[in-house]
Amino acid sequence: MPEIIGVEVTTVADDEVVLHYVDDGKSIPKSFVELPSDSDIEIGSLRIRTLLRPPGELLCKFATVNDLHLGELTAGLIEGISEIKGMSSSNEEMPYTKLMSKQAVKEISQINPAVVLAKGDLTSSASDSEFDEFLDLYKTEFQDRLYFTMGNHDAKLDASFSCAPVQCIDISGLRILLIDTSIKERYNGQISNANLDAISDLSLQSKTPVLIFGHHNIWNPSSRVRPESYFGVNPTDSEKFVTLIADIDNIKGYFAGHTHRNRVRRFASTDDKPYVEVAALKDFPGSWAEYRVYEGGVLQIHRRLSSEACLNWSDRCRNLYGGRYAQYSFGEIDDRCFRVF
Repeated sequence: MPEIIGVEVTTVADDEVVLHYVDDGKSIPKSFVELPSDSDIEIGSLRIRTLLRPPGELLCKFATVNDLHLGELTAGLIEGISEIKGMSSSNEEMPYTKLMSKQAVKEISQINPAVVLAKGDLTSSASDSEFDEFLDLYKTEFQDRLYFTMGNHDAKLDASFSCAPVQCIDISGLRILLIDTSIKERYNGQISNANLDAISDLSLQSKTPVLIFGHHNIWNPSSRVRPESYFGVNPTDSEKFVTLIADIDNIKGYFAGHTHRNRVRRFASTDDKPYVEVAALKDFPGSWAEYRVYEGGVLQIHRRLSSEACLNWSDRCRNLYGGRYAQYSFGEIDDRCFRVF
């Protein structure tokens, strides 16, 4: 193996490592499989430790996607900031949002997921045609294994589609709660008292561990500032939600999108329970998340869309915001791949 120059450790699982060699601005993936769990693996000058596999049998796998933005024509635009021009794809036959989702469906199908969760911002402007495109891509493949919730891009007053505020999904070894955190015509989010009550009841009734998924990220209750215009779930609702998670041991973590980055935070009152953000599917790094459910725990494993066309597009998007987007969105390896519990 030659000396590694310009390489990213993209994925670390309990049995696999995926590197992306960066050459002249292009990423070339290389997978190393059938590796031992919880072991130091030497690849060139790199030493990478595989994840510790939870005890017991592998019960099932499932997958999540978020921030698909189907129908979007320019990546990176920020409302109200005209100086940012964004980036467009030159492929008129296959717009970048469809390109990325089509590949995601292909890759997710290969793990035979028990369920697939689409965690909001399915569309760019909540039009019927954009939502129909989402269903054509995902529902056609996954049928009744597909569950979706709303993001801020989907929460328009005239949108003709919606979802239940709290969806309860039982799979082998796990209860999943998929919640709607959106507010009509608003970019930020909420968790109503009624939804908190439903989350509490469904979690307390569960005989298996509970993971909660939604679109908006949670405000940190230890923050020194308390902006009511917070980008994610507003501070008041975030506090109530974190308190609920602290009180119910069966809830093991919360998983969001919205911020277009990979990040994990842990709050003092809830110990090691993770508050997770997964980067957008539609641009860099082109992320979806695989979850492996074992009898004794769950792993999150970050996946980067791996086709040449998807890598070419997502690598272009590294240059958004003066080249700062890549560092912001990619996160550290511990933000992407970790043991949930």
